Formats: sequence, structure tokens, C-alpha cells
Amino acid sequence: MRSAELPATTAPVRIGSEGPSGGDARPVLVVGATGNLGGRVVDHLLARGKRVRALVRSGTDATRLEAKGVQVVRGDLTQRPSLDEPLAGISAVVTTAAGYTGRRRGDSLATVDLEGNRNLVDAAAKAHVPRFVLTSILKCDQAPEVPHFWAKKLAEDQLEAQGVPFVALRPGAFIVPPGSGWDFWSKGLRQGRLRSFGPTEVPWTWIHIDDVARALSLAVDTPTAVGKRIDLGADRAVSMNEMAQMFSQILNRPIRTVGMGGMGALMGLMSLFSHRMRDMGSMVAFFATGKYVADTRLQGELIGPVPSLEDSLRRYAKAGGLV
Repeated sequence: MRSAELPATTAPVRIGSEGPSGGDARPVLVVGATGNLGGRVVDHLLARGKRVRALVRSGTDATRLEAKGVQVVRGDLTQRPSLDEPLAGISAVVTTAAGYTGRRRGDSLATVDLEGNRNLVDAAAKAHVPRFVLTSILKCDQAPEVPHFWAKKLAEDQLEAQGVPFVALRPGAFIVPPGSGWDFWSKGLRQGRLRSFGPTEVPWTWIHIDDVARALSLAVDTPTAVGKRIDLGADRAVSMNEMAQMFSQILNRPIRTVGMGGMGALMGLMSLFSHRMRDMGSMVAFFATGKYVADTRLQGELIGPVPSLEDSLRRYAKAGGLV
């Protein structure tokens, strides 16, 4: 059955019921399904033959999800009572929700990453959800000075404290194909430049967003993953200078690294007035420590082969029409 033909879940599913192939027929709830990463998670789950339910806020267009056969349920992370029905009768919940970027009015680190995650974990504990898959952040437990990193660490701790069976996936920095709204490279690469958001000589870990989505989809039923905090990344960490050299080979033309320049000074000025910019500035400073490097051994054991960085960058370049 192709993913586009998967039926919507329109009626409650009996707990413990099995699908045609003997697998768990209960739906997987995806929180953040209308977002960039969450939408990819939905597609990977559907491709695996999973039934998918999506938590979507009132007023958000979910017609694309419904067209794929996803059951859409309305609720809001900031409204605790609205989460009970969406979490009922599911096999797992995957959350990619993040409010610190403030993409929707009212979203913030406080409302989504802190209050929202607390509400979701509380509701999952009450519903005895069999598995909670959290999109965390690489080295979040080592970065109390980076607010949105630390919020993920607090969510991990809450899951453990409440006894919710969880898997915390900790991806490095995302490689996101052009046209998605998160792409910072393609325009500069066409002009022979690679913009560095942070230090140019210190290596840190990158991972393609599709590889993160795939890992999240697999984590819903990988037996040995429960209770684990799993770093996600490509096969090695590189500096932006090294990445520019790799792009030079992939694109067959010289690519030079461009530092933040005046952008860094502007960020420093804006941080005086903006919590978000202070957060971003603290993240850049953390990158400079050299600590933002994944240990991918557990990823390889539990999730599957660790992707190569060259392949990840080639996929990025191909998707953006750069090659």
C-alpha cells in the first residue's frame, strides 16, 4: 500500500490490536507535523506502513496531511486538557515542536519548549503512552548557557522522572535543502561563498534533515532504543572551512568560507533587546568550544548506517539545483 493510499484513522483503535502484517495497528501521534521536520517524519512513517495521527492547532491548515491519509486532531501544547484525546490509544508519540524560533505568533521558548513539553510529557504519563520520541539537541546537557538547548535537557529529565518510556534523539546542526525556509547556503554557493554561522575553523556535527526524520520514524518501534539518549550526525564533524572544500569538489568550482562579519556585531547589538538573539548568540559561542561533536556509535547500532557527510551535501546540492 502506498503512503498516499493509507486510510485516515477515523475511529478509535483497540489497544493491542494488530495490523494486517502483525504489527501494531495503533497510530503514531506526530506533534509538529505541519512543520518542516515534522512533515518529513510523517512521510517516513507512512512509507513504513504506519498509521499516523497529527496534533494540529486550531486555525492551522492541515489539508495536505489529510490528503495523505493522516488523521488530524486539534489541540495545543500550551493547553494541557486539549492533549488527552490526541494521546489516547496511540502506539507512540513523536514531537518535533519547537517554539524558540517564534514562527507563529505567541510561540516562544517559554510557551512551547518549556510549558508545552511539560504538558505533553504529563499527558503522555497519564495516558500510559508506550513510547515517547523526543527531538532533542546534541550536547544539550552540556550547554546550560544556551536556553533552547537546556530546554531539551529538561524535557529529557522530565520524561525520565515520570517514568515515560522515551527515546531522546540528539541531532547536530541541520542540513536543509533549499526552498524549505531554513536554507542559508544556496544563494551564497551560487556566488562561490559558504556563509558560516559561527567559527570557521572549529569542527562541529551536521546531519541532513531527512536523516533526522528517518531516525525519528524508526525510533517509534526500535526495541533496544527505549531509555536511550542517542546522538545523531553524519560520519564526521567538520569545520566550515573543510565544508567549503567539500562543496568545491561537489560543485566543481572554488568555494570560499565567509565568516559572520558584520552579522556578528549586529547579533550582539540585537541580543541586548531580544531573548531570541541572546539565545542564538550563546549557541554560536557554544559551537566555538569544539564540544558540539556527536558520538555516532549508538546511532549506528540502533538506528542504522551513519550517513556520510559527502552524501548529505550532495543531496543538498542536487535538491537545490546546484549540480
